[in-house]
This record gives sequence, structure tokens and C-alpha cells, in this order.
Amino acid sequence: MFFQDKKILIIGGTGTIGQGLLQKILQEEPRVVRVFSRDEQKQFIMQNQYAEDTRLRFLIGDVRSYDRVASAMEDVDFVFHTAAMKHVSFCEYNPFEAVLTNIIGTYNVIKAAIAQKVKKVIFTSTDKAISPTNNYGATKLTAEKLITSAEHSKGSSKTIFASVRFGNVMGSRGSVIPLFKKQILEKREMTVTDQSMSRFMMTLDQATSLTIEAMKLANGGETFILKMPVISLRDLVQVLKEEVANRHHIPQEEINLKEIGLRPGEKKYEELMTYDESLHAIELPDMFIIPSPFKPQPQYKNGKKAKPGNYQSGDPQPISIEEIRTFILQENLI
Repeated sequence: MFFQDKKILIIGGTGTIGQGLLQKILQEEPRVVRVFSRDEQKQFIMQNQYAEDTRLRFLIGDVRSYDRVASAMEDVDFVFHTAAMKHVSFCEYNPFEAVLTNIIGTYNVIKAAIAQKVKKVIFTSTDKAISPTNNYGATKLTAEKLITSAEHSKGSSKTIFASVRFGNVMGSRGSVIPLFKKQILEKREMTVTDQSMSRFMMTLDQATSLTIEAMKLANGGETFILKMPVISLRDLVQVLKEEVANRHHIPQEEINLKEIGLRPGEKKYEELMTYDESLHAIELPDMFIIPSPFKPQPQYKNGKKAKPGNYQSGDPQPISIEEIRTFILQENLI
């Protein structure tokens, strides 16, 4: 087992991805897992949830503080960096705050990992980092570049840095599924930006599995991208309307759709990688790997050269309404 008897730090460990990682890592018998975040309330809840598990340490701190990050990394083997300001609208209206967390915070993680001789660091990014039209995507793109270039600038350090690039994690905190459910139950309405939008969607299990697989495979400077299905917002809205209404005995005709248009910085579709990235990408059965431009490309089992393309959610056929329904019900999202 990869994490057996190892010391792991999860930065942003009280978030959706952080908690998902923790559950999987604990199954591999680590020596210690440090859960690092600035959310005191969620730390308190998790501490009670895992009260019997002596392997856990709960650390209050912020990635903006280099000293605190460096202290949290002392004697750590592996680091998962999942902390971020991630809501598009908040990053648009508070741009420098997003810079401080997403860029300066990531730089602090890199510096601390080198100083503390961490073995590997995995950074979680987003498909919004590709051809960004909003500050969130721009800050994540810069953070990705910092992680990739750390392989070139780390000097004699042996620390390995790599990124994973996510789509939307279904049911995660702040995502549309819990929001739509809440709106239906409380107001009998669904506030929709633009039903012609499309998004790459993945489950929490897929996101955490990809992140852990990236940790195991990382050779340094790569970006790992899960192959994800595309979901039409129009179809997702229809399924949620039907399922929430049926489950809570609400007549569907009482639920109003309120279309408000795209918010500042939002795109109608997302991209997994650029055309230029695809020219160098390696395709595996369940993911793409963009290798580091700063070191020789390793060989990956079952890897082949990716087909050139933009890999955007506006191109492929979205999954069917029934596939969305199965997805949501299997994952217990409503």
C-alpha cells in the first residue's frame, strides 16, 4: 500500500476533495494524516467525526502564511494541496484575494515542500484554468505553471511536483446540485444561468481516485486530467426537477425555472486541455497526462500519443438524461 506508515498533509483538508482524500488514505494505514485548513467549524466537526482515530492531527492555518505551511509540513512524506478560493463570482469581485490564496498560497506550498524535503506534492487545479475568462481560472493557471516550473527551479531538491485538473465535482459544496435542491424545497424555483451551457462532470470518488493515482504516478511536472463525461445543464435541470419533485411530493408544475444569464467571468463551455497541450499529451485508458517540458518524458503503461484537439465540453455528445439520472441516484446526491 502506497501510504502505509507514511505521513501525509492535506491542505484544504476540510473541503469536499480533502475529506474524500482522507477517507481513501486512511484505508492504507498511514502513520499520520494532518488536516490543514482555516475553517475552524469544519475542523471541529471532523475532529468529532474521527474522535477515535489517533492517526489524525487537525491544524488551523492558511496557505497565505509561509511560516504556518512550513511548520505543518515538518517531517511529512506526501502533500495534497487542495485549498483554493474557487467560486467564480467571488474571485471576480475580490481578485487580489484570489491571487493571495491561489497563487501566493501555492508558491508558499512549493517553497515549504522544498525546505522540508517532502517527497511529493500534488496540486488540484480546474478545467477553468484552460483559456481562462475569469480570475479564478487565471489564478489556477498561474498556480499550475508554478507547480510545473518548480521541477525546473527546485535546484538539487528531490521533491516531485505535479498537478491534477478537475471538471465539476457533482454534489460538492457550492455546486449546482445541492443549490438546485435547496431552491426547489424552499422557493419552488430553480435559478439557472443559461441552459445551453455544458460542463465536464465527475464524482467525488473519481476526483479523489485520480488525485491519488497522480500521486503514485508522478515523475515531476506533469498535469493529470481525468476523462470525464459532458453534461448539458438543460438535461441536468430536468432530471433534478423531476427527481426532487417526486421524492418530496411536489407537483412539477409548481417549480419555476428562472433563467438569469451568464454571470461575470462564466463560460458556456469548459476545456480540458488546449490544442497545443494535446500535441504533447499521453492518453491512458482513463486519463490524459501532459508531461513536463523540463525533463525527459517517462513511459506509462498502456500509454499512447493523444489525438490532437481542444477537448472542450461544447464538442462531444453529452450523456443522456437517463445516464445523468443514474449518476445522481447512484451517488446519493439528492
